[in-house]
Amino acid sequence: MDWTESLDLRSLAHQYATGQTTPEAVIKLVYDRIEQYADPAVWIYLAPIAQSLARAKALADRDPRRLPLYGIPFAIKDNLDWAGIPTTAGCPAYAYTPERSATVLERLCAAGAIPIGKTNLDQFATGLVGTRTPYGVCRNPFNSDYIPGGSSAGSGAAVSAGLVSFALGTDTAGSGRVPAAFTNIIGLKPTKGLISTRGLVPAVRTLDCVSIFALTCEDAAAVLQVAGDYDAEDGFSRQPTVNALPEIAKLRVGIPGDQDLTFFGNHSAEQQYRDAIAHLQTLGCTIVPIDFQPFAEAAQLLYGGAWVAERLAAIADFLNPALMNPTVYEIINGGKRYDAVDAFRGIYRLADLRQLADTQWQAMDVLAVPTTGTIYTVAEVEAEPIALNSNLGRYTNFVNLLDLCAVAVPSGFQSNGLPTGLTLIALAWHDASLCHLGAAYHDLLGGTLGATKVPLRRHEG
Repeated sequence: MDWTESLDLRSLAHQYATGQTTPEAVIKLVYDRIEQYADPAVWIYLAPIAQSLARAKALADRDPRRLPLYGIPFAIKDNLDWAGIPTTAGCPAYAYTPERSATVLERLCAAGAIPIGKTNLDQFATGLVGTRTPYGVCRNPFNSDYIPGGSSAGSGAAVSAGLVSFALGTDTAGSGRVPAAFTNIIGLKPTKGLISTRGLVPAVRTLDCVSIFALTCEDAAAVLQVAGDYDAEDGFSRQPTVNALPEIAKLRVGIPGDQDLTFFGNHSAEQQYRDAIAHLQTLGCTIVPIDFQPFAEAAQLLYGGAWVAERLAAIADFLNPALMNPTVYEIINGGKRYDAVDAFRGIYRLADLRQLADTQWQAMDVLAVPTTGTIYTVAEVEAEPIALNSNLGRYTNFVNLLDLCAVAVPSGFQSNGLPTGLTLIALAWHDASLCHLGAAYHDLLGGTLGATKVPLRRHEG
């Protein structure tokens, strides 16, 4: 793809303000790109162009200065409700048509954003691979032999390919971060409860987050500012509390000790991670090795404990092996192994691990880990679907369990040309500060936006 016109928010805002383009022209460009990109597996539903143009035209009499996302095209993971459009959660037999959109979608549209379509996902948001779907595996924009990452596969691919400006995903175990690493974009997993989950098909309802895929940290922060607020209609919504990290030059960045780092034999990915840590040092951060074991053990609880039963609780009335992806059914049906005693024991163990993790947080302000240790081909994942998926969650699964926020940022490219990612993690409510750090790091790394040829422009502020 040699498209030179960027859809990042700053570029579009400048073009709108100077009269270089209009929302209608941008929508036509988006649909032209979708046709040229020619991967129907990105989408489960694509709005007819006439409807999207009508939404763009409706902005003609609106003041862009009052609409922070004026004319910005975006995509929606198909486990979030869009009024009048079927929600499938990646399972055709489960589909229903909601009368009302999810809260987050309502807020984005009210701010001037234009929804383009609903994207493919690992069925019931159960997976980090992007292959557990009956709608076809959307291709990784860098190499179609490799997985795009999941469960928010279509959302990540759509942003990376330059088809939309940003996309909504969800993140329970890492689904808002792994696709970002595999497609060279930003994946923001906000603090739990910051973005409403009303209108989201639950995976693990006590842990679910709506996530944001964007081309820059600046864009992700701008979308979060619109999307994130208390929702009285969502029992898991929380009143926002803004906490700030120290200035970048004074940050203490924790990293796992060498004994806790594994890249599953991928030496190129390991080198990219070590280079990323060196970039943080260049920014003035102090690197502090920490004990990663409490985080690693917490990660194991998500699929190795009673939280699997919460996945079952979400779709217990639907569960049917004849209608579901076999791997997804196997995982969710496994929730039947656990009872209430197991659930409480898991809660108690997590409390102990949180205390141990809190001790490590006393020595650091931010935790920096590989987003994943490696990447796999589609064929490798099909041959060993559960074990390889588990490997991808080593550095992601603990984040929601421990009530942390995170942003996945690019960290360069392996020798085989595939991107890698670094995840920056902080205590809850440091979302904006974390985006600021991510932007500074991304500036230093440089490169291009996603899989496009558009160079990253320096972040301002």
